[in-house]
Amino acid sequence: MRGILPGRPQAKLQAVTHGLWEGNQIIAYISGNALIVLDRPNHVLQTTYLDEETDLEAIALDEETGKIATCSTQHIYIYQPYGQDEGAVKWSLQGTMSLPDPDDSITTLSWGMPDELLVGSASLALFSTHGSTEQIWTKQLANPVKFAQFSPDAELIASTGRYDRLLKIWRRLAFGSADQSFDYSYLPHPMAITGVHWRQPFHKEQTADNVLYTICADNKVRIWVPGDHHGVDGLQLWGEVDLMESIKPRSVPVDQQSKKRYAFFIDGRYFTHATERAVQQASSIEKDQVALHHLIEVANRSPEICVVLDNHGNMSAWGLENIGAKIKKTSDIFNIAHVDGLHLHFASGAHALQDNVQFYAFCGEKEDSIFTLLSHHFDGRLEWLESRIDYLFDPSPQSQRIQRKAVWTGHSHAIKKVNRTASGRALVSRTITNECNVWVQRPTDLGMTLHRHSTVSVTEHIHRTSLLQEGNFVVFLHHDDISLWDTRNPMAVEVARCEYKLRGRPLCLLVIPETEPGGRCVHIATISSEMKGICWEVRLPLQDRDPVTGRKLSSVAPHTNGMHTNGHPEISMEEYSVFDLGSGDDLAFVLPVDPAGSSPVISGFLDTFARDIAISYTKSGVIKSWTARVNNTARKLEWLQTSTVDTSISNPSLASGTSIRKAALVDAEKTTLTIWNTRSAQLEYEETFEGNGNIQDLDWSSTPDKQSILAVGFPHRVIIYAQLRYDYMNTGPSWVQIRDVRIRDITPHPIGDSVWLGSGNLIIGAGNQLFIQDENVQVSESLFPSLRMISRKTASLDIFTAVSRLNGPLPIYHPQLLSQCVLAGKLMLVQRILITLYQKLKFFSEGDELDSFLGFSPEDFSKDPEAQTTASRKEMHSSYADFSDDGEPDSLTEEVASNLNELLTRKQIPLLSSRAQFHLADIIECIGMVEKHRRSIDDNAGRFLLFFRQHVLSDEQQALISWREIVWAFHSGSQDILVDLVSRHYNGKMLWQHAKECGLFVWLTDITALRAQFEAIARNEYTKSDEKNPVDCSLYYLALKKKAVLIGLWRMANWSREQGATQRLLANNFNEERWKTAALKNAYALMGRRRFEYAAAFFLLADHLQDAVQVLHIQLKDTQLAIAVARVYEGDDGPVLRNFIKEKILPQAARDGNRWLATWAFWMINRRDNAVRSLVTPLSTLLSPPETPNFKSKWYFTDDPALVVLYKQLREKSLQTLRGATMIGMREEWEFVLHTAGLYERMGCDLLALDLVKTWEFFTPPPTSLNLNRPPLSPAIPRDSFHAHGVNQSATDFAFDPRKLLRRRSSLVIADLPAREHIANALADTAGSTVKEESSEESSDDEGPRKKVESKRQGEKKKPPPTQFTEPDAGSLLDAFGF
Repeated sequence: MRGILPGRPQAKLQAVTHGLWEGNQIIAYISGNALIVLDRPNHVLQTTYLDEETDLEAIALDEETGKIATCSTQHIYIYQPYGQDEGAVKWSLQGTMSLPDPDDSITTLSWGMPDELLVGSASLALFSTHGSTEQIWTKQLANPVKFAQFSPDAELIASTGRYDRLLKIWRRLAFGSADQSFDYSYLPHPMAITGVHWRQPFHKEQTADNVLYTICADNKVRIWVPGDHHGVDGLQLWGEVDLMESIKPRSVPVDQQSKKRYAFFIDGRYFTHATERAVQQASSIEKDQVALHHLIEVANRSPEICVVLDNHGNMSAWGLENIGAKIKKTSDIFNIAHVDGLHLHFASGAHALQDNVQFYAFCGEKEDSIFTLLSHHFDGRLEWLESRIDYLFDPSPQSQRIQRKAVWTGHSHAIKKVNRTASGRALVSRTITNECNVWVQRPTDLGMTLHRHSTVSVTEHIHRTSLLQEGNFVVFLHHDDISLWDTRNPMAVEVARCEYKLRGRPLCLLVIPETEPGGRCVHIATISSEMKGICWEVRLPLQDRDPVTGRKLSSVAPHTNGMHTNGHPEISMEEYSVFDLGSGDDLAFVLPVDPAGSSPVISGFLDTFARDIAISYTKSGVIKSWTARVNNTARKLEWLQTSTVDTSISNPSLASGTSIRKAALVDAEKTTLTIWNTRSAQLEYEETFEGNGNIQDLDWSSTPDKQSILAVGFPHRVIIYAQLRYDYMNTGPSWVQIRDVRIRDITPHPIGDSVWLGSGNLIIGAGNQLFIQDENVQVSESLFPSLRMISRKTASLDIFTAVSRLNGPLPIYHPQLLSQCVLAGKLMLVQRILITLYQKLKFFSEGDELDSFLGFSPEDFSKDPEAQTTASRKEMHSSYADFSDDGEPDSLTEEVASNLNELLTRKQIPLLSSRAQFHLADIIECIGMVEKHRRSIDDNAGRFLLFFRQHVLSDEQQALISWREIVWAFHSGSQDILVDLVSRHYNGKMLWQHAKECGLFVWLTDITALRAQFEAIARNEYTKSDEKNPVDCSLYYLALKKKAVLIGLWRMANWSREQGATQRLLANNFNEERWKTAALKNAYALMGRRRFEYAAAFFLLADHLQDAVQVLHIQLKDTQLAIAVARVYEGDDGPVLRNFIKEKILPQAARDGNRWLATWAFWMINRRDNAVRSLVTPLSTLLSPPETPNFKSKWYFTDDPALVVLYKQLREKSLQTLRGATMIGMREEWEFVLHTAGLYERMGCDLLALDLVKTWEFFTPPPTSLNLNRPPLSPAIPRDSFHAHGVNQSATDFAFDPRKLLRRRSSLVIADLPAREHIANALADTAGSTVKEESSEESSDDEGPRKKVESKRQGEKKKPPPTQFTEPDAGSLLDAFGF
């Protein structure tokens, strides 16, 4: 906890009490209906709310017993301490009592003998609180009491009424008797008495004379001592100090001197303690200086001290020696110091009751405690001031006489709402009683704190609040008008008001960002529940202070008597325009976004890159984000909806958005939190909370580099989340809890609201109090496994640094970046990185710096992988390779990999968590293995092998390999080697569960090899158990249509009870209907007994493949087995497989948003155009009827940056895929590339993002004018096309020239030629192709003979031509991406 504003102290004469109890300094004060107990500046011991009261009147602490008494006008509450032995003191209610007369009101409390409490009202009453509370004495008074205080030995009571000039001294006649009785005498004063103080003895046990100080309205302090007969004849005047005469600064003219005087007393015991501390703490130089010598000289006379102050920083201190001595000398009252420059922060412009200050001086008994002064300002603050007493009384000028350690203030009632400015430098908090305070952020030596800037007293209901100009002005939206208040002074004043009429109830108050900073005009708007709105224009004076430092700015434009020279009033508010945002049907709420550290200025363009200013959400769970700009020429507000997210969460109870396109949503039960990326409409995080109470608040903040932080508020705790990098390899969470703030120990009151300061401190408002959270977070391995990059010495880190580290770019050797490089086809680069890491680690020791780039540059990522490969291969084949003298390995062989991994086990790598380091070791081992087979396998096989190996090494052994890996293997040209490597991994004993784990029967394309593998599995399944049960392999052999083998196996199963019956059944001819029926009956009987796999085998026996596939898919929930059986049984072109894929697999892929599964399924049913489109286009649009995506499809991991790699690879693979690629709108492709670059960036792979946008090649748009009389150009069929003539397509279906689709351009970024020249220049390099239609015939000689193609259609409708699209300027790509 950085700081606490414990509540606004009551403006009462007895609102504060302090004392030393069992060695602990205790300070307690009252605020509204709360009692707050503290022991040091920023440490609250306890806060107790008295729910049945609204305001408390007085408080008193008993130093003997530690009991605290507090009261309202009618009731007294006694609290007794407990838990002091455990070291955590708390107070619990011992009892309550009330005054007998209901019209009476209590004003004062004082403790006398142990457990004896004096209560002052219209009468004086004495209560015993020993066991049960009972009244033991009472006396009616002429006037209600203003002060009534027991002397330290409880023999005397000093009491006086309000405006009374007579002080009554009550003397107890007998101690300990059952019926108490007092007699009294009077001490007359010339005017009303304004303060009384009894001198405290050095020790509780010490018997000393009772000495009373009184302060009177005639500006004199009087000292009263017992008479000759020990007080029997009352007290007598011993001396006086004239407060006005004490302060007469010579440098100030008399008429400018302050007329206010304040006095307080430092009792001898405190002064002695303070002097001892000063001597102990003084340095050797200070010991020789005047100040300390002067102080010791004074202390040797063991005086009491009376300190006199005015409100201009002047102080005069007087020593009172030998008080009550028989013979009084003139030197008994002597001056100690006359000093100026004492900053005690008196309120400026306070008036009436607020213009009062009470001081309490003490010095604790601990070794390190120094002189402390509590100043209770009646304008609502209590200040803790500390000073070394030699500095305080130093006669020479001294700048640091006294230091303010804390200001205790806050509210008098429970806080309901806290709002902030966009920069987070100012806040406005309001309570349930519409009491408003404006706070500004102030940096101090101890860190960031809040300073009360202004108080607004509003009588009417406040609907919404907004702060302007860093807290200088505040706007309140009421039911039918809106008011503007000037809060530049401690008491705010209303300066403008407008009435308004609006359909529906107003939901929010928005500050519209301006296009120019520091302007005089501000626009604010409200939107109603009917989506109608009003905008107001507010004119404000230019700021006279810098909002960051608080310093005055150089003079701004002169203004003439409140009017600017152009005739506009300096401060005004008027209605600017009205607007309509559509229908409010189904609307749940509209609220401003949290500004996330952004400036209140925008670019002025109204587009989807503009910053959001509001979000709306509906009862059906649709979040929309909005931006707006002011159009001054048309005098209107222009709105744009920037994003729509359908969350499928019905009746959300709470939502919050941020200007950088994040939104959090809470469900109707208020227990489940979801975090959404509104830019890509994806779910990033979901968590359900049990037993913490309901979620009641969401607050966003962001780091200076735009990483988001979210605070989720519950009744008694706030959980803070930070975003993490996306991780597509391990599908880890993308948000993490970095802090859990619990306030139940400090206050029992539930949290009202919380809000972020711009500095990263979270402000929590609970009850009357504001808690300022430290901006540092504790870094622990459990909370921040990925923050092990921080050296062990720093256990805490400021929140912005921590979150940036969790999100920033990854070091180049991080396993996630290496995995993505492999997927992007940069295997050689990965090897170079790992070899460099190996070189560096050989000489690395812990604590050294390790360059996170290892000396690589971003350009290395954009080099052609071919160039890298050939260069390294040349080196390897060079005859001099053996003589290379640097000893650097050329490639990451298995030997180098194991050496590197050995280094990893011994050394802790900077910027990697322990988990990431294990992961890196896995990747190194995998790459070593891939390198070994690299000559014989293609890139896709390498990708599969790497991730298959990683999958095997991971913890989740039972999980299936993902569809992404299956698709890589599916498109590999070296599947035979893959099959060999995979089966070798399982030691040649591959069972179905192993085949399923590696997806073998989904990715293997050669049907003969597929059947051979299936037969191997059948054998392995049969031999897996000792008893060799034919049931285990029936499905496999029957799918292979090898019934004879199965009969042979049954013949050997003599141990089985089913042997005879099964043998007899299998011996029949299942081409006959009756035996088919028998097989079906058996199948249904087996399903009844839940033996689904065996039932499927009998369906196959009856030649009902469709049923077998359904049983495996639905009952057994083994989709892979269903696919494998269908492929083995009827081949890849069979109708059952086709229907199964169309009716089950594709709809499932569309519902889950699984693009990998969809592209595989389309490829299997020979719709290769859709296989390409499914990587980019929304899946539901490719199916008819379209599927509704489910909640799972909204997760961010349905996306994958590797999709872009597959897309680039597939689109050029065959004519069908080319056609599919041309059907994707270029805008769509552009957004796809940008979105993928954004994903790379969110993963910390910024280098790959840059590489992607630099090197992406778009298709050339088709020429606008086609010569219609000529047949379409014959497409040159790519050499590596799979099947040029697919099932229902021919080359004539194409109205494009594939040669002209891709242009050879080095980069996407260079855009200094018009589009036509681009094409001309780009195509001029490629042999035999130019742009002009006419020249295509001339160039045909270069290309050799072409196929002549007739121009007839084969029953298939011509595809619509691709939509026209001018390629976006590359600059816009890079701008959008942040380069």
